[in-house]
Amino acid sequence: MSGQSVKTRVPYQQEGRADRVFLRGLTGEYSLKEELKRLRSLPRVIKAEEVPWVDGPQVFSKHMLVPEDGLGQTIHIHVEEYAPGARSQMHGHVNEAMFYILDGKGYDIHDGEKLEWEAGDVVIVPNHTVHQHFNADPNKPARAVVIKTKPMFIFMNMIFQKTVKPRPKEDLGYTPRDEPETEG
Repeated sequence: MSGQSVKTRVPYQQEGRADRVFLRGLTGEYSLKEELKRLRSLPRVIKAEEVPWVDGPQVFSKHMLVPEDGLGQTIHIHVEEYAPGARSQMHGHVNEAMFYILDGKGYDIHDGEKLEWEAGDVVIVPNHTVHQHFNADPNKPARAVVIKTKPMFIFMNMIFQKTVKPRPKEDLGYTPRDEPETEG
């Protein structure tokens, strides 16, 4: 290799930067055998009628699998129901989210862009997207299953979430239903 200079990679610490740690430390007693026993003792079917609707008065949530319940380690699943003509709060968070639209029609605003959706569609909310959900039908509710990677982000201590505009306080006189809409 005569006449050519070879540049060697300078190790990270030698570049004048300190080591960085992106994950929090794990401490405490842990037994895989006991953890598997605990996981196998938990319910494998979550009955929708046993999970209460929360939030409102325009958008209601039914949290089926949450980080705090110990049932799942990587996903958070909830059902959202939007009253006719409802809108959610405008917000953003680090974790991504996917909305499978069960019924209804509406739209989202993602970073100022309007995205229309209807039953059967999947709406993807990328990480760090300021977004808001709207039910475009003034007469019928809309419902979606929401799947988030939130527990993984909590584990990595990346739990930032910010409300840009709060959820509306106007009561539209709607109560969420226990069964999905059926065409009849």
